[in-house]
Amino acid sequence: MANTLQHYGTGRRKSSVARVYLRPGNGRITVNSRDLDEYFERESTKLVLRVPLVITDTDTDYDIVVNVHGGGKSGQAGAIRLGISRALVEANPNFRTVLKKAGMLNRDARKVERKKYGQPGARKRFQFSKR
Repeated sequence: MANTLQHYGTGRRKSSVARVYLRPGNGRITVNSRDLDEYFERESTKLVLRVPLVITDTDTDYDIVVNVHGGGKSGQAGAIRLGISRALVEANPNFRTVLKKAGMLNRDARKVERKKYGQPGARKRFQFSKR
């Protein structure tokens, strides 16, 4: 086995699922076989998923390979962030306290609420009239 120093983390957010692999390297991030800058256009989404690396000061220590599917770009970025955090904890258990204090190890459980019958949306009601 060539990649014995590989660490794995799974992240989920909304309907996105990300599988994250940390390998010793120089800080390259690859998402679905594409470079990070090519996959995510918005600078804010790139910043969101780099937060765990900046907090632990390991942004140039690991190459990160990510497979992500489902949802939109924002949900995928949140899923990747959680996956990176979990993989970093697997790589070095001392990072757990720092990441936990920053809230990087919490799964954001918010999802889209389903539409109910008899009304136009999840919460919206049809207009009420007494007569």
